[in-house]
Amino acid sequence: MASVLVASNRGPVSYVRGEDGELDARRGGGGLVSGLSAVSSQDSLWVCAALGEGDREAVRRGIGEPGVRMLDIAPDVYADAYNGIANSVLWFLHHHLYDIPREPVFDAAFRHRWEAYRAYNRAFAEALAAAADEGAAVLVQDYHLALVPGQLRELRPDLRIGHFTHTPWASPEYFRMLPADIGDELLRGMLGADELGFHTSAWASAFLSCAGGEQPRTRVRVHPLGVDAEELRALAHRPQVDERLARLREEVGDRKTIVRVDRTELSKNILRGLLAYRELLTVHPEWRDRVVHLASAYPSRQDLAAYRAYTASVTELAAEINAEFGTADWQPVLVSVEDDFTRSLAAYRLADVALVNPVRDGMNLVAKEIPVVSDAGCALVLSTGAGAYEELKEDALTVHPYDVSETAEALHTALTMPPPERADRTKRLAAAATALPPQRWFLDQLEALR
Repeated sequence: MASVLVASNRGPVSYVRGEDGELDARRGGGGLVSGLSAVSSQDSLWVCAALGEGDREAVRRGIGEPGVRMLDIAPDVYADAYNGIANSVLWFLHHHLYDIPREPVFDAAFRHRWEAYRAYNRAFAEALAAAADEGAAVLVQDYHLALVPGQLRELRPDLRIGHFTHTPWASPEYFRMLPADIGDELLRGMLGADELGFHTSAWASAFLSCAGGEQPRTRVRVHPLGVDAEELRALAHRPQVDERLARLREEVGDRKTIVRVDRTELSKNILRGLLAYRELLTVHPEWRDRVVHLASAYPSRQDLAAYRAYTASVTELAAEINAEFGTADWQPVLVSVEDDFTRSLAAYRLADVALVNPVRDGMNLVAKEIPVVSDAGCALVLSTGAGAYEELKEDALTVHPYDVSETAEALHTALTMPPPERADRTKRLAAAATALPPQRWFLDQLEALR
């Protein structure tokens, strides 16, 4: 039994079958892992889903890490809940991504998938109820598990239940696209919690507007996740990052750099960022052969057709820009479509300008990470759609996410910013970015819950 429990779709460990047939455990990182480390492992339990065949095999064999419980949910139920609802409905809803003339379509197939989402959440609620001490604190994570607080409240009224949403929350107008009974069920699920956390006051206010204002039993709080400066700088100065940085410097030469690091996620607005860079080179031809755009675009959710098409569009547009402006010794865009954290950290350090222009984003830690590790300081071009905008707007060059021309001009301003001003802005951005590092972020929520 545990006095502190965390529930999330992805856990802190995954299992991969080695060539010898044995299962190798691979530990992950991130804010939750760091935060939960502040709590004694004897008193805590992390409940997560078995994601791959290695995880499922580990559950079947009874293999596990101390303080972690994986749930082997039927693959068809998991697929319908995770891709069919969480990623294809709730993600699109909260990020305002629907192609309205065509989507959404709430038909019998959707209702079938919603049953799977309900069952997936119920599996978590039952596992938490069975493992929690009397009066334990339970911290449920994200849109995958939005029904868990309400389900768990019915099973264990004694528990202190928190839920944190890492995405934005849909505006009331967008939220009302859901069938009324589904929207009501989603809100009831969330309002089963004692505490609801969001990254920004904008997302908290959007939730309250959808829920009809302040709620008698549920407190809504803002906990803007920051970065661990010491850990991030240590990672960014490992020998392998130094080596990759040297190689990037050879490719870039003495030119300035505009850096972006994103998953090829529809909300990240990579295509408009590339269009803004192309407009910069068109309207300000003095930057030709004097700047390189280092773009890391990690493939994301390639099992969904919309994401495969988007990833292809990113690489195609980068190739068009290189064909239009490139010369024998200058490639305007160096794009990487591999999940290469070492290259990303090297690019962070090399950044003169950071471009973070999502349409809508819960937080966007890249906006916080680059100023912390940039070797010479960087100017941050940041869209108003990023959650990080609330904290960083005073020292960033802010842009409307749909305004390509404004973004192009902001890139020009960033590239021409005097070094003393850039250094001062970077210092203040880094201070804001590290104000609530992961461990403190987690403990603040735990203390509020208790």
